[in-house]
Amino acid sequence: MPIQGPQKRLLGSLNSTATATATPHLGLATNQTGPWCLHVSIPDGLFLSLGLVSLVENVLVVTAITKNRNLHSPMYYFICCLALSDLMVSVSIVLETTVILLLEAGILVARAAVVQQLDNVTDVLICSSMVSSLCFLGIIAIDRYISIFYALRYHSIVTLPRARRAVAGTWVVSIASSALFITYYRHTAVLLCLVTFFLAMLALMAVLYAHMLTRACQHAQGIAQLHKRQRSVRQGFCLKGAATLTILLGIFFLCWGPFFLHLLLIVLCPQHPTCGCIFKSFNLFLTLVILSSIVDPLIYAFRSPELRRTLKEVLLCSW
Repeated sequence: MPIQGPQKRLLGSLNSTATATATPHLGLATNQTGPWCLHVSIPDGLFLSLGLVSLVENVLVVTAITKNRNLHSPMYYFICCLALSDLMVSVSIVLETTVILLLEAGILVARAAVVQQLDNVTDVLICSSMVSSLCFLGIIAIDRYISIFYALRYHSIVTLPRARRAVAGTWVVSIASSALFITYYRHTAVLLCLVTFFLAMLALMAVLYAHMLTRACQHAQGIAQLHKRQRSVRQGFCLKGAATLTILLGIFFLCWGPFFLHLLLIVLCPQHPTCGCIFKSFNLFLTLVILSSIVDPLIYAFRSPELRRTLKEVLLCSW
C-alpha cells in the first residue's frame, strides 16, 4: 500500500484511493467538496492516548483470564481472544503513531523501503484485528445463545476442544483475509465482502440477542405468575433488558458502522462531492474503531465478578 508521507494514518490508502479517484473526475481541489463539508482533525496524541488506554485494559483482561484457572472455560477463552484482537488494534495504533511522531521530530530516520514494510505490517495487524474482533463478537453471541436455549446440553455442545478449534480457525481466517485485503484493497469485490461480513455479524448479533431477550421476558413472566407478582415487575425487567440490548448493539453499530460505511461509499459513489466530504472523516471513523477496543472489556469482561476479583489480585500483586 503506498506511503504518502509520515502523516499517513492506519489504512489511509483506502481514504486516499477514494479521494484520488474523485478529485480528477470532478476537477475539485481536496478542500472543495462543498462549503458545508467539515474536516475533523484527529491529533496524533489522541490516537496514542486511546491506544495506550486500550492496551492497558486488554492486557489486564488477558492476564486475569490466563492466571485464574476458574476462568479457563470456553466463554472466557472467547472473551480472551476478543481482548487479544483489541490488543492488536492497540499495538498497531501505538506503534504507528510513535513512528509518525519520531519521523516528524526528525529523531527517527528510515529509508522509504523500511517505512513501507512497517506500514504493511501495521495494516495487516489492524485488518486482522478488525476481522477477528467481529468474529469473536459473533462467537460470544452464539455461545451465550447456546447457554440459554440449550442450558442442559451446553457443556456437551461447547467443549474445550471445539472452542480451541473455533479460535484457531478464526485466527487463520482473519490473518488470511487481512493479507488478501491488503493485497487487493483496490478491488470492489474485496470491499463489498468486508461490508457484507459486517452486516452479517450485525444481523447475527441482533437476532440472537433479541431472541434471548424474548426468552428472558417469558421466563420473568412465568416467575411473576408463579409468585403472583404485579405485571409492572415483568415490564420493568423487559424494559431493562431492551435498554441493555439497545446499548450493546448501538455501541457496536456506532463504533464499526462508520468505517464500513466509508468502504461502501468508495464502491457506490467515489466521485460524488457528498461522499468526498464523508471521506474526509476517515480518521474519525478509525478513532471510533479504537474506542470499540476500549469499550469491549467494559461490556464483555469487567462485568464478571470472578474476573473483577482476579483483576484486583493482579493489580495488588496478591497471588
